[in-house]
Amino acid sequence: MDHRRKLSCRWWGYFKITMSDKNELVRLSKLMSERGICSRREADVYIAKGLVRVNGEPVAELGFKVTRDVRIELASEALKNQKNLLTIALNKPIGYVSGQPEPGYTPAIRLVNRDTQFGDPDFQLLDEHFDGLAVTGRLDIDSQGLLLFTQDGRLAKRLIGEDTEVEKEYLVRVQGTLSPSNLKLLNYGLELDGEKLKPARVEWINDDQLRFILREGKKRQIRRMCDLVGIKAVGLKRVRIGRLMLSDLPEGQWRLVHPDEI
Repeated sequence: MDHRRKLSCRWWGYFKITMSDKNELVRLSKLMSERGICSRREADVYIAKGLVRVNGEPVAELGFKVTRDVRIELASEALKNQKNLLTIALNKPIGYVSGQPEPGYTPAIRLVNRDTQFGDPDFQLLDEHFDGLAVTGRLDIDSQGLLLFTQDGRLAKRLIGEDTEVEKEYLVRVQGTLSPSNLKLLNYGLELDGEKLKPARVEWINDDQLRFILREGKKRQIRRMCDLVGIKAVGLKRVRIGRLMLSDLPEGQWRLVHPDEI
């Protein structure tokens, strides 16, 4: 086969793959989630209410499938709803779990009430604000600091999705001896659950405290990283998610997060 024929075959193979991807049928709700329009759950709600248009035509059928090149638009009612989705920052104390607890444990969402509100005195917390309000980026029961709850599936995906690049910053009090070579390993070179961790930024900030800046969030990741290099994390506090700082939010209290903060 001559060079021109080889090149033609390569281009034809690429063309076939591209056309195959383009013509693949996927659920409309999945495609909306992939494009960051909303979460799949929110997409199903909007579709059921007839608030989604595909190539200019309204769709109200759950499970409706489309090709990946379609134009998707939300009706004004859905766009208005997205603007009103609630996001809350909580300064979680030690002793509370982030998600659905086992018997005997108290979920951090219990701290979100009218008595623990910080700032925004004109905002009135209502029962409807808890509809779809889910934790985004957990903290274990022995950790404290910045914890987010949101109704916005788009935000949750940006913060904790597999491809997220959003930084999370932690102050970690440690015990034990950390060699310079092991400090380098904390920055890059460790594996958890059989996978190499993304590069981190880890540095000393005083004699017994490290700053960790991560772009992923495996279960008990920082504590397990410390174990791998022979030190023990005895205190862990998250102080930043992206641009959002814990700042002066008192422990055990919450506040509204405004769209321009994230």
